[in-house]
Amino acid sequence: MTDDADSPEEPGNAGPVGGLFKSLANLLATVVTIAQTRIELLTTELQEEIHRGVEILIWTLVALLAAAMGLFVTTLVIIFMFWDTHRVLASVLVASSFFALALAALVVLRAKVRDRPRLLEGTFAELAKDRAQLTRRRS
Repeated sequence: MTDDADSPEEPGNAGPVGGLFKSLANLLATVVTIAQTRIELLTTELQEEIHRGVEILIWTLVALLAAAMGLFVTTLVIIFMFWDTHRVLASVLVASSFFALALAALVVLRAKVRDRPRLLEGTFAELAKDRAQLTRRRS
């Protein structure tokens, strides 16, 4: 009579080859899980970046429209106040202040564009951590 515990047909006793395949299957499952997590992080970051961009665009348009209307009315008021005495000087000063404001806005915009976070920074950081962990495990 043969011992059932040593039978190679049973799933738990496949030997070294079965253990290797099981390890490879576990490794593949881990890699797929890591990839899925990173892809989910990537899509989340892309969605956040798109929402942030749309929100900035909307508020920029609102601010520009309100500022343009306010500046136009202010310009008319200033020029009308000095119409009889110094209308040319008033017009030049108002135009100069608009150019100074535009220059300041360009400087701020340039700084904002340079200082913005790198696109998908979180995803790249997580991938770097994964790479570091995998290289440590091989060593």
